[in-house]
Amino acid sequence: MTYNIGMENTRKIITIILCILGMGFLVAAGFLFVKHVHSDRQSEAVFEDLRESAESYTEISKEATATDESETPVSSQEQSGENPSSPVELMENPYQDSFLANEDMAAWLQIPDTNIDYPVMWTPRDENYYLYRDFEGRDNQNGCLILDTDSSLDPLTTNLIIHGHNMRSGAMFGNLTDYEDFSYYEKHKQIILHTQERMQNYEVIAVFRSQVFKKSDDVFKFYKFFQADTQEEFDDFYNNIKQMSLYDTGVTAQFGDRFLTLSTCVYHVEQGRFVVVAKETDSTVEYRSFRD
Repeated sequence: MTYNIGMENTRKIITIILCILGMGFLVAAGFLFVKHVHSDRQSEAVFEDLRESAESYTEISKEATATDESETPVSSQEQSGENPSSPVELMENPYQDSFLANEDMAAWLQIPDTNIDYPVMWTPRDENYYLYRDFEGRDNQNGCLILDTDSSLDPLTTNLIIHGHNMRSGAMFGNLTDYEDFSYYEKHKQIILHTQERMQNYEVIAVFRSQVFKKSDDVFKFYKFFQADTQEEFDDFYNNIKQMSLYDTGVTAQFGDRFLTLSTCVYHVEQGRFVVVAKETDSTVEYRSFRD
């Protein structure tokens, strides 16, 4: 009898301990959830401020351009179709406040009419620094978009690779996989990259799934292509991305063209990646220097 009472008391104690532990886990999970939500809101507030700053510069630039066009008389050279000797007036960089706010920012990436509208960070000293940090360096599960260490804007490499987390919330590259749908691609062909010097437009050329392979695997590794100094190097990249593409975009390229590659994690295989490759177009806008 005494033995049964002892066993029953032991079970009660174990049950109480398990309940306390369970409640502790729930409290901890709730705390982490609240912390993540707060962190995400902080980060998004910073991004929104930077976007609003860029919009204000864009509006000022439009107003200035309209004023110049209405008030500046047309010269005889312009009337005759000759090129005037005076230098072309450069546009204000709408993201100059963002560049000045953080020297690690390499560019600002936009895909019009999507939520992909973020700064791109570049830290060759530690490529993963912004993997789980926000624009201001605070801990954040979303991290930032990251320009691959082996990519370069000056001098400009043949291919720029930007990595971003595939977040369930849709943040960062959480909606990049929407490009699997051809109808989505048709509405979002254009990608814009703002650097300190210019605004460069790109057109999507290929969309595919891949993965990070072992070093010993003798296969095409999209994430290893940065520079094509020969026709052979270009052809290897170009032919592979066109063959792997989920659909034919109809966009072609030739040796000398440059690319922008967006990469995020997917889980169809171990170390899976979803990739969107875009080709640089001729429509470039030069920006006035803001660091003088």
